[in-house]
Amino acid sequence: MAKSRRPMMICCVATAVILIIIIVTAITLYFTIFKPKQPEITTQSVTLESFSTNVFDVEDTNVTLGITITIKNPNYGGFKYENSTSYVTYHGDVVAMAPVTADTIPSRGQHNVGATVLVIGKSLISNPNFLKDLATNTLNFTSTTTLKGKAIVLKLFKKKATTYSSCDVSLYILEKNATSYCKSKVKF
Repeated sequence: MAKSRRPMMICCVATAVILIIIIVTAITLYFTIFKPKQPEITTQSVTLESFSTNVFDVEDTNVTLGITITIKNPNYGGFKYENSTSYVTYHGDVVAMAPVTADTIPSRGQHNVGATVLVIGKSLISNPNFLKDLATNTLNFTSTTTLKGKAIVLKLFKKKATTYSSCDVSLYILEKNATSYCKSKVKF
């Protein structure tokens, strides 16, 4: 009877060793290669598409900004996000909104998101900081976007993820151009 158990013991030990190797390999891969990383969000350009004002009626001021943001996905899995809205604020007041349509960023790929934002003058002028900023030739805006979606690894594993992006945009009125600084984070 001892001889009949020996092949069974060898089989069990070999199976246990193989399972341990697979588990250790999977954990190592998760913490090195497949560990979710923050996407890199870069503002490629913020252009002043139009700036119009009426000297006799300051409330008739309109600003149109063209914003192109590149989202780089450094992960080995794609990121599929839902429809969202990008908000533009001026000293805490929402002055414009732009829709962001749902899409997928492929693994280790990048995607350009473009939007045109119309800022209505009435929303700017009602802010007490407007005249002071107008005198310094600079209007400072903040653009925020939240993208909710799923990170997909190897088409098998799906993990909910939310990307938060915030861009500080400075609009130089006389030069008719703009600069921006963006930061982002991901919550899994």
